[in-house]
Amino acid sequence: MTASQAPGSPALHPVLDRYHQAMKDKSADGLADLYAVDAVHEFPFSAPGFPERFEGREEVRAGYRAAWGASPFRVVEITDVVVHGATEPGTVIAGHVVVVESAGGERARVPGLLIIEVSDGLITRVRDYMDAPAVARAVASAAGRS
Repeated sequence: MTASQAPGSPALHPVLDRYHQAMKDKSADGLADLYAVDAVHEFPFSAPGFPERFEGREEVRAGYRAAWGASPFRVVEITDVVVHGATEPGTVIAGHVVVVESAGGERARVPGLLIIEVSDGLITRVRDYMDAPAVARAVASAAGRS
């Protein structure tokens, strides 16, 4: 089963919607507050210089605060959101494309896949498969324009 989200359509999953909003807001607090105290956030295809995982809500908060604070990009749009059926209750599998923009107006599209495990309304584990080469190309392109 696959569900797509069109403009104006109802929410696909409350945690995913709040996760995406925190990304758009560059809010490390908003994101971390979605996590259980002992949650784990993994990056199986981590980019050089980026950690492979965050362990615990406060490490998620600190890690995203540092990453988003240092990033020359802001999320302007999250498109092509597709939620796939999961066999495990409390698991959300979602693909998306994150459209980012640099201070100089350079835009990039970063595809990704999230596997989010939720218990009692809080995230307990995320496997975050972002397109690391797309991130590297966007950073190189933005640096070339500075």
